[in-house]
Amino acid sequence: MKSFQIILRDAARHECIEEVVSFVGEDFSGSFGILAGHDRMITNLVFGLARFRTEDGPWEYLAMPGGMLYFTDNMLHIDARRYLRSDDYENISQALVDILAAEEQ
Repeated sequence: MKSFQIILRDAARHECIEEVVSFVGEDFSGSFGILAGHDRMITNLVFGLARFRTEDGPWEYLAMPGGMLYFTDNMLHIDARRYLRSDDYENISQALVDILAAEEQ
């Protein structure tokens, strides 16, 4: 199965996720998906959840208050002020609500 890498960066850390087979995110035009071999693209992610899946893993979720996405040469770069990562949809959804409440204050 073809795969790509995700490189996540925020103000405090970075990590590289190998063998990603699918990514689903949302920008101002709506939801979109990325598979290995996708054309080069750049977009601004909106506040919310994105998700990805590795070859052998379950869906994982990223909660972000927006961010910049750049895909080229089978590498997906995501830069955000901060992000949360979890495979537990309920917990990360609640964390996203908490982030939104904190940003509104």
